[in-house]
Amino acid sequence: MATRNIYETAFDEDVQCESSSNNCPECNGHVATNAVETVCEDCGLVIADQEIDHGPEWRSFEDGDNRERTGAPLTAARHDRGLSTEIGRRTDGKGRTLSGSKRRQLARMRREHSRSRFQSKAERNLAHGLGEVRRVASALGLGGSVRDQACQLFRSAQREDLLLGRSIEAVAAASVYGVCRCHGRPLARDDLVDVARVDHSGVTNAYKTLNRELGLPTQPVAPQSLLPKLASELDVDTRVRRRAQRLAERAHETSITNGYQPSGVAAACLYLASREHGQSLTQTQVAAAAGTTPATLRARHAELIELIVGEVQVAST
Repeated sequence: MATRNIYETAFDEDVQCESSSNNCPECNGHVATNAVETVCEDCGLVIADQEIDHGPEWRSFEDGDNRERTGAPLTAARHDRGLSTEIGRRTDGKGRTLSGSKRRQLARMRREHSRSRFQSKAERNLAHGLGEVRRVASALGLGGSVRDQACQLFRSAQREDLLLGRSIEAVAAASVYGVCRCHGRPLARDDLVDVARVDHSGVTNAYKTLNRELGLPTQPVAPQSLLPKLASELDVDTRVRRRAQRLAERAHETSITNGYQPSGVAAACLYLASREHGQSLTQTQVAAAAGTTPATLRARHAELIELIVGEVQVAST
């Protein structure tokens, strides 16, 4: 049976061992595993080995930092998964200036390449929709993970024939909004409409269709998630922000927020906190910043007052 001392390793073997909970089948000794093999530290028995080379697949024949032969990773943000080809214009691969005849030839090749880029109208619509998703996500400052998931959601919508009779821009904006809702990220629909090329009703109807047909795992919007942006717009101090946050969390724990607009509850919490700390904010200012009406703010404010008075009476008794 083949045995080998684990300390007699080749130059390319990883000697950083990882202890294993199994025992040696021969001597019942301690077993360790590295990147090459699994051996017994007591008798040197080679229990298992692997012939996979974890090093790079390329060989270096010239100096340089970028010697890989692989391209960019696949991405769901483009209709061809990022495998498209771009034809150059004025220079060749070595940076040398092309002649006039060669540039005209490349121009003809680019024109034919652009015409044959899409194999069908559905693929053309997919490219347009994914481009709109990338534009909206970039305008809103969203991360790459949210952008890729929104692109995947748009692909699912096209696969289920949800684009028929609807605007591609509306479905793209609704995909971004749906992903933000699924992750519990606060995104006001008015902010989305400002950067999207569609009106408010188009985004609302497209989002309702995605949510109904695809069964999105959307989460309800918590009032406390809207407070940071609202407090920044009204320029309130830190004490008011902390008090409004506690009020919103307390209201969310009770039944005050059930069936009510989250922005109205957040506006009422911030207005009540500003009144407690003596900061002059009118109901009209807070309601306008939150995108609600003063009547809604007053109704939620009265319920918060009743909640606080009730808790104080219970604590006193």
